[in-house]
Amino acid sequence: MLNYDIVVIGGGPAGLAAAIEAKKNGVDSILVIERDRELGGILQQCIHNGFGLHIFKEELTGPEYAQRFIQQLEDMGISYKLDTMVLDIREDKTLSVINRIDGLIKVQGKAIVLAMGCRERTRGAINIPGTRPAGVFTAGTAQRFVNMEGYMVGKKVVILGSGDIGLIMARRLTLEGAEVKAVAELLPYSGGLTRNIVQCLDDFEIPLFLSHTLIDVKGRDRVEGVTIAKVDEKRRPIPGTEQYYECDTLLLSVGLIPENELSKSASIQLDPITGGPVVNEAMETSVKGIFACGNVVHVHDLVDWVTEESRRAGKNAAKFIKDELCDEGPSFRTAAEKGIRYIVPHMVRIGNTEQTVDLFMRVDDVYANVDMVVKLDGVSIRTIKKKHLAPGEMESIKIPRKLLEEKSGGMLTVCLEKEGA
Repeated sequence: MLNYDIVVIGGGPAGLAAAIEAKKNGVDSILVIERDRELGGILQQCIHNGFGLHIFKEELTGPEYAQRFIQQLEDMGISYKLDTMVLDIREDKTLSVINRIDGLIKVQGKAIVLAMGCRERTRGAINIPGTRPAGVFTAGTAQRFVNMEGYMVGKKVVILGSGDIGLIMARRLTLEGAEVKAVAELLPYSGGLTRNIVQCLDDFEIPLFLSHTLIDVKGRDRVEGVTIAKVDEKRRPIPGTEQYYECDTLLLSVGLIPENELSKSASIQLDPITGGPVVNEAMETSVKGIFACGNVVHVHDLVDWVTEESRRAGKNAAKFIKDELCDEGPSFRTAAEKGIRYIVPHMVRIGNTEQTVDLFMRVDDVYANVDMVVKLDGVSIRTIKKKHLAPGEMESIKIPRKLLEEKSGGMLTVCLEKEGA
């Protein structure tokens, strides 16, 4: 049995930031467990720039961003295990861990930080019709093949879904000499950031078909072509709108799912909307002493936000070890109302907040010129005017602590209302 004060599961941007922040807050006994061959997580295959604008005030590639945290981790002497898999977590914070050097071992933590990230939806998850030839990849798998393994996945490509990874791979494959024929999106709006639509599709004249889906994959041994069609309001293909594209590769960018099998093994309560753990303002889950951060809680669009959230988790895990987290005083549950899909955190204890209470959320559709209204037990306490809102971009609201600390508790809600209503 190995014993540590804090065990961080995941050595990506979330796990690195949480471990470093815990160390800065006075905890020396920390172990980071990473299942891949190197630290850095998904950032190692994201060789495009655009990272670090908020945290470092400069533009970095994914590996550059990751390396800054890896260097800090090593300079601080924080222990980590690579190529190591966590098999399960018990509610008493005992982990079953396996690798080929140590074999099967038990690790006991006084606190645990979950930072496992998320995974892509696969072909099986969305029931694509047609044959089962080679040449069908998730966008992230294709990204790893091209950027890290040095393999080109295809020459003529169609992409299903307009998530950020798919958009970025449309540009990457074009730069590598492939012809990206089209991007088809089931919804009437893109799931990616506006800047990625402009820089990755518009700049390369790659067409984006909204309200379209894939209805057939042709090919026996290798993809030979795909058929897409327009869909109606109920997302059913409309006869007569079919378009056939000859291609040898189909990329799927159809959403991300928080990686929460380990959370389930620890009997942690999950949010049915986000797919991640229910957390409070300290990023603590329903199991005392187990914290969660990053894409395992809810899918972020910027790694800078992952870092900020994970620093909060690491800091509060350190407070938990030192018995400094406050359970008393006013507390509020949060709830998403009209126009809002979800809110994180799910509960706020005022005693553990600093100057503001920070809420993070996504809207459920594209909106223009609306008010984002925060209410406490039905009474409006904050209104923010928004010219444009889209599901692909995460929103945040800072509520001054003084607006809440005199209250005894209740329900904190966020909704959208027509501007000036």
